[in-house]
Amino acid sequence: MSATRHRFFAHVANHAHLPELVTLAETVEQWWDGIETHLTTGITNAASEGNRLIKLEARNAFGFRDRENQRLRSRCTTTRRSRREAHPH
Repeated sequence: MSATRHRFFAHVANHAHLPELVTLAETVEQWWDGIETHLTTGITNAASEGNRLIKLEARNAFGFRDRENQRLRSRCTTTRRSRREAHPH
């Protein structure tokens, strides 16, 4: 276990009365293999996550009559992060 990870879990242990922090620690522990892989290799599942977001947004947009608006809505959903980074507030 890395020193930073160890310090994080020690901090959580000292603040176990905060349920949100405990939940975060549980999530980090559950996903640690993927987190560590991304930190060491830079490999991510962003492409598959983008596909999931498109499908979710298409379900939310069901009933739109204009297919172009539905396409643009899906595109906006998957590029939201890159647009936010390009125009920081």
